[in-house]
Amino acid sequence: MPNIIAIAFSIVMFMLAVVIHEFAHGWVAYKLGDSTAKYSGRLTLNPIAHIDLYGTIIFPLMLAVMSQGRFIFGWAKPVPINYWGLRNPKKDIIWVGFAGPAANFLLAVILAVLINLNFLPQILILLLSMFAFYNLLLGVFNLIPIPPLDGSRVLLGLLPYPLSEKYIRLEPYGFILLFAMMFFGLTNLIIAPIVDLLASLLRISF
Repeated sequence: MPNIIAIAFSIVMFMLAVVIHEFAHGWVAYKLGDSTAKYSGRLTLNPIAHIDLYGTIIFPLMLAVMSQGRFIFGWAKPVPINYWGLRNPKKDIIWVGFAGPAANFLLAVILAVLINLNFLPQILILLLSMFAFYNLLLGVFNLIPIPPLDGSRVLLGLLPYPLSEKYIRLEPYGFILLFAMMFFGLTNLIIAPIVDLLASLLRISF
């Protein structure tokens, strides 16, 4: 039973982190002139609007069961963004791309403050710590500059036009590159130390 409860809480907390992440993309894009997310029904915190059957439910559930609730990961349906709908596409795509990870990092900071005030019951501190971990993990992972991750949008905005045009051609191969990195453990080598560093700075333990 404890394992089932841990898995259930892991799934719920991960979904919340993903929803906040995707909402942030849509909200910033809307503020910068692109209404695509709004008119697609994605400018909402309702999880149903963001759920991807495989990425948000099946894949995370498999990981949660295999790790007995200790590890979970996945993705939601990407929020649709019209690059040319932004007022300043080259500059604004940086903010749109960074918005999702920034929202996760901000939430992790807020959770860390609550945790370190040390007035909450221990079980609640444990749950908030797990929630903070998923937010840090999601934020760091998405900053990897490989399409279609958010880091690629940030890099796309920073690169000069000739290089950005060549860089965007990587997008059809992005998932292949990501799965290759995950298969060989490269993503873990990159992500784990950064997440651990951020957690130590926020004085959060998992």
